[in-house]
Amino acid sequence: MHGKSLIAYFSASPSRRTATVAHKIADVIAADLYEIVPAVPYTQDDLNWNDRASRSSVEMRDPNSRPAIAGEPLDIAAYDIIFVGFPIWWYVAPHIINTFLESYDLADKTIVPFATSGGSSMGQTTVHLRPSAEGALMKEGRRFEMGETPMAINSWIAALGI
Repeated sequence: MHGKSLIAYFSASPSRRTATVAHKIADVIAADLYEIVPAVPYTQDDLNWNDRASRSSVEMRDPNSRPAIAGEPLDIAAYDIIFVGFPIWWYVAPHIINTFLESYDLADKTIVPFATSGGSSMGQTTVHLRPSAEGALMKEGRRFEMGETPMAINSWIAALGI
């Protein structure tokens, strides 16, 4: 892998599945970690996808929704490759991922999405994220299972050609 790598991830559920996968990838490729934390944390009620009035349902119905991120902006100048991890919500990335990508100048960066999901594939996730990463090379994303091994992660990284 060429250049310094960052793993930026958003993990909303109590199981922290995306965080677990992010840490595994960081261990395999010796990358820095950054957790994307919402300015207003999500409650279990907010994440109830069966409730059309829940916060996540309302946000995901609005393609212009951009939930705020807590904390100071990250200095991404030193990173050439940014892996962006998230759970799949409504067959795409949660809109806070668009907030993250749109907050930075990503010109000449390589963006690699990865996701966790209870059953949904990546679908059109990468296509939907590309407009938020203007000037970046966005690789096709991959969905991870909880039991991913370092060998499987290494194979994925090698296949990316970065």
